[in-house]
Amino acid sequence: MVWSLAPLSADPTARDGPRTVAGAAQWRVMSNLVNLQDVSLAYGPLVLLDKVSLGVDEGERIGVVGRNGGGKSTLISVLSGITEPDAGRVVHNRGLRVGFLHQRDDFPDATVGEFVLGGLAEHEWAGNARIRDILRGLLGGWDLNLPMSGLSGGERRRSGLARLLVDDHDLIVLDEPTNHLDIEGIAWLAEHLRTRPEALVVVTHDRWFLDAVTTRTWEVGRGTVERYEGGYAAYVLAKAERDRQAAAAEDRRQNLMRKELAWLRRGAPARTSKPKFRIEAANQLIADEPPARDTVELMRFASSRLGKTVIDLKDVSYSVPDRTLLDHLTWQLGPGDRVGLVGVNGAGKSTLLKILSQEREPDSGTVRTGRTVKLAHLSQNVTELDPTARPLQAVMDVREYLTIGKREYTASQMLEKFGFRGERQWTPIGDLSGGERRRLQLLRLLMDEPNVLLLDEPTNDLDIETLTELEDLLDGWPGSLVLVSHDRYFLERITDRVLALMGDGSLAFLPGGVDEYLERRAAGAGDTTVPLGASEMAAAQKQEASGGPGVSAAERRAARKEMQRVERRMDKIAEREARLHEQMAAAAEDYTRLAELDAEAKTLAAEKDELEMVWLEQAELVGD
Repeated sequence: MVWSLAPLSADPTARDGPRTVAGAAQWRVMSNLVNLQDVSLAYGPLVLLDKVSLGVDEGERIGVVGRNGGGKSTLISVLSGITEPDAGRVVHNRGLRVGFLHQRDDFPDATVGEFVLGGLAEHEWAGNARIRDILRGLLGGWDLNLPMSGLSGGERRRSGLARLLVDDHDLIVLDEPTNHLDIEGIAWLAEHLRTRPEALVVVTHDRWFLDAVTTRTWEVGRGTVERYEGGYAAYVLAKAERDRQAAAAEDRRQNLMRKELAWLRRGAPARTSKPKFRIEAANQLIADEPPARDTVELMRFASSRLGKTVIDLKDVSYSVPDRTLLDHLTWQLGPGDRVGLVGVNGAGKSTLLKILSQEREPDSGTVRTGRTVKLAHLSQNVTELDPTARPLQAVMDVREYLTIGKREYTASQMLEKFGFRGERQWTPIGDLSGGERRRLQLLRLLMDEPNVLLLDEPTNDLDIETLTELEDLLDGWPGSLVLVSHDRYFLERITDRVLALMGDGSLAFLPGGVDEYLERRAAGAGDTTVPLGASEMAAAQKQEASGGPGVSAAERRAARKEMQRVERRMDKIAEREARLHEQMAAAAEDYTRLAELDAEAKTLAAEKDELEMVWLEQAELVGD
């Protein structure tokens, strides 16, 4: 499949005015909801929009991307009629209903139910399947009588999103809607938006979400808006193809200039035939794609740096006042392991990272760290740096050069990769945004060349361009890594396996990755209850208290230990199978050796089938 770049027209009626679609026997008029005509807006010397003309039609689903500070939020604010442009016109369809989710909202002194549901009576919202689904997806298990003033920032954000989705609109405009949502919440939101008929414009750095819900992409930057057909994947391919064509045109221009200079020196050149070629865009782009991460080589290098022991947890437990986060957990982080850690909010992901880094002591059990481990932990709380220092100075204080793989980078080059270009490298740290300070802290951690990385939500406040740079760096980084992230695209790109804290103190290995985690969560009916009023909450608690007996705590602990034993053995089988395949390829002409290797492979496959059955039986006891 080849994606094409949608042309940007200076005439707003050429692309973004009313459109018609030719049918077999009639023409159908496509209703236009919003038009921007030669819109300009600047803040001081910074021009964010420069004579931009575009529009949104009925049912369109548009993703807005671009660097932080490039004008994405400004564009959708102008589009929604919230911000007045300096010049140009913004035309809304008569009676247009716009639902806008800001990054920051003011919340009234009300209960959650009053804020989200407005004046709807209980029988009205309880009888509406869509509203019940919204409450279940975003506020599952909440008491609707809770005051808004007692909620955290993330909980308020969820409440604001729920309130917007409860209402009907013609156009929904969302500014970073996935902030404060876990992987499960993001998957629910994507599915919900796919079923809604309204037009959608969304600003987000979550690339999986963009691909899941959008069919067109706007790229905002340098005062302009470039438009592309398709979601994020199609946008990347179309942009790469455009850049390749521009590079080819520049090469041709340079060749013509060199030929012209040669002619001036030598006189009339010899007759030459013009080159004949055909470019297939997708194949050309794939041919230029960098090689995938060499996991075997990276693990071999990591083993030489770390030895056999990295971090071992043995029978570790940790509790908070209302629940147990880790329940007799035994787990080993090995050299070169790249682990993604998922789980619902409050399941203990950040706590586990703090225990791994020995910043927090477990209630019981032991944590053993290898002698050669040099660990770096990026927590969600940004440690403050000297506000008068400069980013380049702060990075050079750690190290002036960094070697990743076979390449060496200077501190300035690394800052550029993390979005600090030109004068931004000399801006006082006190004048940087929260996202920029977080980027700077992450870069300082990497510059110290650790061999074990613990990253807690490193993608917060990073734009897509910076995310791809970070992925490229971590892709070739040799060491052990544990990542907590709600950014599914980022998590699947830089990790090799996924573990999940299921909320009951256990750590589950997920061969099927994030998809398996979502399936398990969906299968747990108790995790997706509709919020209840006070009387209903009391009745539900009484019914839960009268429930029948289940598996004992001792039986659950034994089952979890057996599951962990099975998982470790399956990991070893997978490693042995990989080596067998390499040996079989090398012994392609030695039929005797090939038969021996094939017999061993079949034995391992049979053992793996048996282990999977054991694992499933124990999982039923645990209740995962």
